Amino acid sequence: MTQAEIKLCSLLLQEHFGEIVEKIGVHLIRTGSQPLRVIAHDTGTSMDQVKKALCVLIQHNLVTYQVHKRGVVEYEAQCSRVVRMLRYPRYIYTSKTLYSDTGELIVEELLLNGKMTMSAVVQKVADRLTETMEDGKTMDCAEVSSTFVRLADTHFIQRCPLAPAAENSDPGPPPPAPTLVINEKDMYLVPKLNLIGKGKRRRSSEEDAAGEPKAKRLRQTAASKEPIPDDGIYWQANLDRFHQHFRDQTIVSAVANRMDQTSSEIVRTMLRMSEITTPSSAPFTQPLSSNEIFRSLPVGYNISKQVLDQYLTLLADDPLEFVGKSGDSGGGMYVINLHKALASLATATLESVVQERFGSRCARIFRLVLQKKHLEQKQVEDFAMIPAKEAKDMLYKMLSENFISLQEIPKTPDHAPSRTFYLYTVNILSAVRMLLHRCYKSIANLIERRQFETKENKRLLEKSQRVEAIIASMQATGAEEEQLQEIEEMITAPERQQLETLKRNVNKLDASEIQVDETIFPLESYIESTVKRR
Repeated sequence: MTQAEIKLCSLLLQEHFGEIVEKIGVHLIRTGSQPLRVIAHDTGTSMDQVKKALCVLIQHNLVTYQVHKRGVVEYEAQCSRVVRMLRYPRYIYTSKTLYSDTGELIVEELLLNGKMTMSAVVQKVADRLTETMEDGKTMDCAEVSSTFVRLADTHFIQRCPLAPAAENSDPGPPPPAPTLVINEKDMYLVPKLNLIGKGKRRRSSEEDAAGEPKAKRLRQTAASKEPIPDDGIYWQANLDRFHQHFRDQTIVSAVANRMDQTSSEIVRTMLRMSEITTPSSAPFTQPLSSNEIFRSLPVGYNISKQVLDQYLTLLADDPLEFVGKSGDSGGGMYVINLHKALASLATATLESVVQERFGSRCARIFRLVLQKKHLEQKQVEDFAMIPAKEAKDMLYKMLSENFISLQEIPKTPDHAPSRTFYLYTVNILSAVRMLLHRCYKSIANLIERRQFETKENKRLLEKSQRVEAIIASMQATGAEEEQLQEIEEMITAPERQQLETLKRNVNKLDASEIQVDETIFPLESYIESTVKRR
């Protein structure tokens, strides 16, 4: 766990959940698993606040707990899961692309609340969609429910593990914490609910005609409600499935750039056929026959079986080895080598960073060392056709930045420099880890800068919000244009210009965060894939 990662987790927890949750979360990230009393003592926080903070973190899958033999419950933070919060906008946008506004809101609600029942999600989404519709129109709960089922069928959302039902025959004391379990085949099983109804609009007034407070009304309605049919069956977003989708999109895009659109469409078809059957951590997809691929090609792609076979042979013979041939039955069995694809993407990212940071000549040397595996300095100069002085400067520059490493091979046991070979090599895993650490640092800096910009202009932002609220309420009551104009003039021209600059800067910083995360994704995926193969 690097300092940059801890700092990033701290900023994300504070931004999403506030100071107390951030304090508890960062303490667990730094110290590892700890019991409740130790957390409260070490952080100097009251037991009640620690319990509430842990509840929030467990609800959002950021902390897990484990019961030890002596009955002590220890809590452990999931740092990698905290960093995933950076990717929430991307998960939501992907849901919108695949399943329109309804899918977007379902995933957004699950990410914002951590875990929710299907009936609660459907009702909330129906209400939110009704709010955006014209007067007189409402969103049908059945329509939202069908999108929810489609998301579960494609594994983008999944059931949360449950505490097993207590058996009356067991006379012993209850365990200090429940052990949550779920059957693999029930993970995407949607309960049969008869969700009839439509979304409701919120009342503009906080109190109804009888003058009852809102909180009291809510308690009364909760007491009079019937039992929820899916009570206890909670759902969460399946982030691994989203990552699988991002990985597949990146591979398809890489094939399109290297070859052509038809090749990328064939690879997309192969990935789509095996997306449910292949685990997200598998190094290969399931073998697919040429005949199966031909039948599954999208409608409108009028290529003959012969042309398809030629494309598959071309893909299998490509030096990058994204596609491999695993057998000859069924017209030829083909797989996609996911690990090699991720390694190629991570290497391409490294090459791109070297080129942007040190220039095209350095990138040439870097690619040469990557290709030849081990080279002496003289060989680098000869192969790259770069003068000795320049080649030496470039090699040392990349060596100091940890993009390449130096390996010593002594001829004699005394390691005398005159009798030692010094070979330059690229340790891809080490270079990727270094680059990932820098990306975490960059995102932490961007978040801090955005918070600073917002804090500096806090008074102006509050004034702008007050003015917008007054204008909205006046428009609702049917105010005249002159009155609205008068209220708008409360913000002067220099203030308006300052607001525009702030908005532009914050948007730029937000876009930069998303772009850095797009660099992080192939690097993280490669490290994960490599560690699992070992």
